[in-house]
Amino acid sequence: MGEWTGEPARPPEAGTALVRRPGPRLADGIVTHIERRPVDTALAARQHEAYVAALREAGWRVREVPPADRCPDAVFVEDALVVAGDTAIMGRSGELRRRAELEGAEQAALDLGLRVSWIKEPGTLDGGDVLQAGDTVYVGRGARTNEEGVCQLAGLLGGRRVVPVATRGTLHLKSAMAALPDGSLIGLPEHLDTAVLPCLRVVPEPSGAHVLPLGADRLLMAASAPRTAELLSADGWRVTVVDISEFEALEGCVTCLSVLVPGVA
Repeated sequence: MGEWTGEPARPPEAGTALVRRPGPRLADGIVTHIERRPVDTALAARQHEAYVAALREAGWRVREVPPADRCPDAVFVEDALVVAGDTAIMGRSGELRRRAELEGAEQAALDLGLRVSWIKEPGTLDGGDVLQAGDTVYVGRGARTNEEGVCQLAGLLGGRRVVPVATRGTLHLKSAMAALPDGSLIGLPEHLDTAVLPCLRVVPEPSGAHVLPLGADRLLMAASAPRTAELLSADGWRVTVVDISEFEALEGCVTCLSVLVPGVA
């Protein structure tokens, strides 16, 4: 038996989380489906630090992607790449203003030893439209990701089942749907083609669809979804809550701010 040192036990390393700090132009980020409001960039920086601290507390090793300060939305690093196994698939956003964010993200993937593939013209794909749930990968079709992008992604995923999901009135698929570690789906049916989904548990508030699984029983959620957090806690999930209000003002959510690479240090 190891000697107790008086320090709290650290969780085992779950893998690496890629993050990118908010840049000086954050307040100029793109807003599509909500009314624009002022963004407090100093508060956003503190909220991002707390978000990163929550990842570390859950056992994730955090690695920063090089900044892209000329790109207001670069903090939403999830949209730049999708990691599946030992491969990083670089996106090609349907929003032209976001394509410069790939710079630095590719190098971060290579530094982790991942193979890199690309979505190519005329395909478009944002990582926020890609939801991995066990052996199934749900891919949102909307303004940022098109049919050709879905087809290219399917070809790069090595035979995994890919289910396209038409979205409406929402920025990304992950803005309206999440997969829990047991594979169950929760979300907002009014924004999704539910006919292609096996089952969807309806959440009681819009940001309740924003859930980042951090382990077999751990979830990260935004403070703006207290009722959903309470429901999931009652189901036995260990829920950590963070305030990301300044990123939500730009249609961001807890999944957007990182790319989790399990088992890679």
